[in-house]
Amino acid sequence: MSSTVTPDVGAVDLSSEFDQPSGIVAKIQAILHRYPYLSPLTVLILAMIVFTMLNERFILATNLSLMTQQAVIVGTLAIAQTLIILTAGIDLSIGAVMVFGQMMMANMAAQGASNVANFGLPSALAIIIGIAIATLAGAFNGFLIVRLKLPPFIVTLGTLSVFTALTLIFFKARTIQGGELPDFMRFMGTTPFKIGSFQVMTGVLAMLGLYALFSYILRNTSWGTHIYAVGDDPEAAELSGINTDRVLFSVYTVSGLIMGIAAWITIGRVGSASPNVAPDINLDTITAVVIGGTSLFGGRGTMIGTLLGAMIVVVVQNGLALAGYDQAPRVLAVGLLVIAAVSLDQWIRKVKA
Repeated sequence: MSSTVTPDVGAVDLSSEFDQPSGIVAKIQAILHRYPYLSPLTVLILAMIVFTMLNERFILATNLSLMTQQAVIVGTLAIAQTLIILTAGIDLSIGAVMVFGQMMMANMAAQGASNVANFGLPSALAIIIGIAIATLAGAFNGFLIVRLKLPPFIVTLGTLSVFTALTLIFFKARTIQGGELPDFMRFMGTTPFKIGSFQVMTGVLAMLGLYALFSYILRNTSWGTHIYAVGDDPEAAELSGINTDRVLFSVYTVSGLIMGIAAWITIGRVGSASPNVAPDINLDTITAVVIGGTSLFGGRGTMIGTLLGAMIVVVVQNGLALAGYDQAPRVLAVGLLVIAAVSLDQWIRKVKA
């Protein structure tokens, strides 16, 4: 004789309630999920307060100006990395492509240099060629990911080596000094205006312009909506009529374009073109994006958060340096920030679940 147990339709599954936060914690979690830039903004404000208390020179206009200049390279490249991570991808070749693009620009426009081929092209044409090559490099990454269905991590790990090798093969690891470059090639390093001791470089304005542009694109265009949809759930996006392959290819191509612009900005910031510039830039861009509140799992993040993340990295490193700490504690602090940011992201993602 068998018996059946009739479920109590009025019973409540208490296990799910105990797993979920309640009250003010749940509200904070929901707010951070809706506005990902709030957590890095809070961290940035607190960091600036702490470092100002440790050393009053931190808040001086000259130091603030220096920090904005230090953030311009990683901040510009982080725009490209943000677009890619929003699709749940990653780009490990971002620094190598940027370096290859800037070396191409500099070699095309170099005048009177004894260690490079003297093409002597007009600066504007050389810059266009360098940006075009970086754009093609990004498109190449996108092609491998979309057509061959290869993981972004593996593809960009491979192209990291490819473009690093091409830089060494074509340009022989030679630095082109600023005196060998036309003034327009170094235009991004000029000072457009000063406010007392605080000065803003043209490259910083270009970076902020790119952030404003892509913030608008992500929030107010169908392409931006599709990027979030593909990163959040590619299968659901496909079922809703979005061509996910086209979106992914366009994201990597546009990211290559941004890398090309970053190459020009880098020449202005450094004042020369070197294959050894910013050796840790790949990890720095990922760090800025993650600390800025963009989820590594895709579908959530903002450009303003990435900008704040890039500034946090610079502020922490600069503040610890002024406080008398050497390189090791600075690297440790950034690493802890990354771990904290990823942990916070995992907690925030539970709102969706």
